[in-house]
Amino acid sequence: MKNILCIAVAATMAFGSAAADRWQIKPDSLVININADETQLPHADHVEMSGEKMAVVLYWSLDSDAVFGLNRALVFPMLRTIPNNTHASLMLHNDLDPVSMIRVNNKAVKLKTRNIEINGMMNVVGINTATDSRGTTSIEVCRRIFPTMGAPAMAELYTVSNIGTLPFNLLIPKISQSYATDAARGVQGSYTVTAETYGDGSFNLNPGESVDFSLVIKAYPGKDDSVGILSATEELEKRKTFIDSLDENLILNTPDDVIDAEFRYAKIRGSESIYKTKGGYMHGPGGESYYAALWCNDQAEYINPFFPFLGYNIGNESALNCFRHYSRFINDEYKPIPSSIIAEGDDIWNGAGDRGDAAMLAYGASRYALARGDKAEAEELWTLIEWCLEYCRRKLNADGVVLSDHDELEGRFPAGNANLCTASLYYDALISAHYLGKELGKPSGQLAAYSRQAKDLRKAIERYFGRDIQGYATYRYYDGNDVLRSWICIPLVMGINERADQTVKALFSPEMYTDDGVLTCQGYPVFWDRATLYTLRGALYAGYPDEVIPRLSDYSRRRLLGDHVPYPVEAWPEGSQRHLSAESGLYCRIITEGLFGIRPTGFKSFELKPELPAGWNFAELKHVRAFGSDFDILISRASSDILKVSIINHNGRTQKFSIRQGESIKVKL
Repeated sequence: MKNILCIAVAATMAFGSAAADRWQIKPDSLVININADETQLPHADHVEMSGEKMAVVLYWSLDSDAVFGLNRALVFPMLRTIPNNTHASLMLHNDLDPVSMIRVNNKAVKLKTRNIEINGMMNVVGINTATDSRGTTSIEVCRRIFPTMGAPAMAELYTVSNIGTLPFNLLIPKISQSYATDAARGVQGSYTVTAETYGDGSFNLNPGESVDFSLVIKAYPGKDDSVGILSATEELEKRKTFIDSLDENLILNTPDDVIDAEFRYAKIRGSESIYKTKGGYMHGPGGESYYAALWCNDQAEYINPFFPFLGYNIGNESALNCFRHYSRFINDEYKPIPSSIIAEGDDIWNGAGDRGDAAMLAYGASRYALARGDKAEAEELWTLIEWCLEYCRRKLNADGVVLSDHDELEGRFPAGNANLCTASLYYDALISAHYLGKELGKPSGQLAAYSRQAKDLRKAIERYFGRDIQGYATYRYYDGNDVLRSWICIPLVMGINERADQTVKALFSPEMYTDDGVLTCQGYPVFWDRATLYTLRGALYAGYPDEVIPRLSDYSRRRLLGDHVPYPVEAWPEGSQRHLSAESGLYCRIITEGLFGIRPTGFKSFELKPELPAGWNFAELKHVRAFGSDFDILISRASSDILKVSIINHNGRTQKFSIRQGESIKVKL
């Protein structure tokens, strides 16, 4: 580590101060208005979008003349390639540009981009205008780019309009491309990939008239088209319906419009990346790498506990399916459970050994089961939770903390043989299992043991990890660690607050906090958004809203309105800040578990510990769908330290409370 730090001190990275906003928030989208500031050109970015059978990363650009360029990275997760490993989805790039092939009065046109919108899809508007003595010939092209929701295909719908004063003739080309992949490299043999336009022809457009055409790119096994002809118009409506359904639940309203909007977009990214595999619905991180597979951290720990709050049925199905897959690997010998289940459930990856995966599973499954509020599901998951807790108990070292080969960073940074993250996850899992076991009527002796083990583990965490690091009375991450690490935030998330004040100061210190959030390790210019998202959530839950909210607002503005938008990212430099999906789930949990402090305690009950910063007078979370209910949480400030809380159950009563800032409420629906 000392050698790494020496290298890191010499390394440079343009953290710098945040640039001016490139994007603007509109009621239902993010918009770049190109005419407003052409000094920001040229510009390039990438954004990922997903449906049940495919994903696409749009690598898009604007040149110095505001001409739009697009390269599509297409991913078909259920068309498996050989070797059928973690990354074996059929992937290809396509930069076909039908817009460049249209002709107006038999001449090519160069469209200047007027604006770009992102709203779970991408809308691009371009204009070309020519004026002579007769009047103005002006063409506007609006292109809407999106993955289909249920087919292995993406679609682009183009609307060409005459917005000038003169009629013109429009020629739309017929494009039909098709090729077959190498049969020796496909699990199902050769795959056919086609790109075809619909709505081609010659059209005479008078001023005010318009015409639509579309491009559909799809893939399927063999030569027989199993997808069929898709209507881009109909597929667009399906995409809109999906986005609208997310907008109807878990609605955040605060004094900060940027946080509210980023929360909305994180719901979209967190929910769209679920694939309908032969092994059932599987949430996948994405990033042109991780599809049709499951991980103990991304799915079980990060996003599965969130889905019940959103009430997204496919999200809940994917969460339950994830835990069912992992239940296949529990064993009487208590051998490690695999870190990842890949290839639609047909294989596993365990290259990093034991990363504390059992603790991740026990934590995620117990929190999911409580928030989901479904007794039958919880009873099914209990065997997995029980096994994982026993596995962790058997891995306790002489100091009372859990041994593991690595942590979820899989050796990228040192983690010793017992790390703070695994121990903290196990601690929370014991508490959640105690609550869950009560709901299921499990033996009182077993539940008392879980409670006792949690208390003992909390003391062991303090003894083993509690240290003075770089002048802060915080935690070492592992035995021998002597620099600050981002994962010292984990105890705060789990309600372990013995060292909260110094830990928050350390995480938000100049040594650790940058414009892109928390560094993974002091002195080393690498960041993983997951650590920042955990840090902000933990510091809020620990009672530091005045320190967190300005940073959460700045982080949200950078991710939502800056140069790379609109979602939380994976990491830098690894992955070039891919829009991995589970990170968006972690963003949403900053709100549900940090700002509102929701801690599930039963199928119909939870603790609520709202944390408003001094500058906020209210915060609202409407249509929360957890605990088998549909309810609103309304927080308002009565005085500097008194909060008014209303819990409005849409199927029942309204509960009202008055509490001091930082106090908890026990809520039973």
